[in-house]
Amino acid sequence: MWTAILTIAIIALVAGLALSYAYRSLSSKPSDLVEQVNVLLPQTQCAQCGYPGCRPYAAAIVENSAAINLCPPGGDATVRRLASLLGREILPISQPPPPGRVVALIDEAHCIGCTHCRSACPVDAIVGAQQMMHTVIAAECTGCELCIAPCPVDCISLRTVA
Repeated sequence: MWTAILTIAIIALVAGLALSYAYRSLSSKPSDLVEQVNVLLPQTQCAQCGYPGCRPYAAAIVENSAAINLCPPGGDATVRRLASLLGREILPISQPPPPGRVVALIDEAHCIGCTHCRSACPVDAIVGAQQMMHTVIAAECTGCELCIAPCPVDCISLRTVA
């Protein structure tokens, strides 16, 4: 019985040492680079780039399966920072933002307080309680349009503000 326990303990020790060595020796540079790219993105999680959030877009950029100019909220400054970090060419934004800043506006007279828009907002720019009128904090809104589709009464529109 002691022989079996000793054998299993030695196997576990060798396996643990092998895993420790493998963990230390395997390079984690791609994930580090993904994190560096993710930090440069605006973290609006707006999906305007075609990815569900900033981290998946960062991973696609590092894998070279996405261009660095797909983030309208980040603008040209983000493209320049990404190009500098990755050693790529600076490209113009693929979907330039319209002149002025676009924000969502809720027609409060028609709002039924369903909270669907609030749940869809990636930056928590919509406030309001269940069965109560909602409103948009314009300073926080990125104009991503994600709140428009879930609204059952179509009381949300986009407006350009100066």
